[in-house]
Amino acid sequence: MLTRAAHHLEEGFIALLLALMTVITFSQVVARYLFSTGFGWALELTTYLFAWLVLFGISYGIKVGAHIGIDVVVRQLPLHLRRIVGLIAVLCCCAYCIILLVGASQYVYKLYAIGIEAQDLPIPRWIPFIMLPLGLALALLRLLQVAWNTLLGRQVGLQLADEAREAIEALETTEVLHPATAQTPKEKAP
Repeated sequence: MLTRAAHHLEEGFIALLLALMTVITFSQVVARYLFSTGFGWALELTTYLFAWLVLFGISYGIKVGAHIGIDVVVRQLPLHLRRIVGLIAVLCCCAYCIILLVGASQYVYKLYAIGIEAQDLPIPRWIPFIMLPLGLALALLRLLQVAWNTLLGRQVGLQLADEAREAIEALETTEVLHPATAQTPKEKAP
């Protein structure tokens, strides 16, 4: 129950960020082209929201297995070796994430200590930049969950998106749903 609520909260936050970016950008376009005016802060706010979306999306992508990876060689290994290689890969990602987390925390602290304001928004710059360490901490948490599940044998390492398999499945689904309109590459008109 709590896991489902957290999952919906994550998806809701991502949807909110996308909606805010869309509304702000659309409002800016309308204001500029219909009223010959605009909001000086719109671009900066949209940039911060996009950065939040990316940083928050990293951990969500780890959770749902949406990141792309090259695992052609690893898939040829026996299961126990795949788990070992997967665990090594996850631990390398954790080390990288820790390095970035330390650097991001120091950077945000320096912004806080200096007291620099955002360029166009009347807020301290550390406030939008706080998503750097938060996003990296969430990604590290997800990576640690993957490492734990790999150690317990629940998964083989990072769950990576397999775009080739998904494209083939989508094509097969299309052929099953609409056999009369499905065409093979040779049948397509030039």
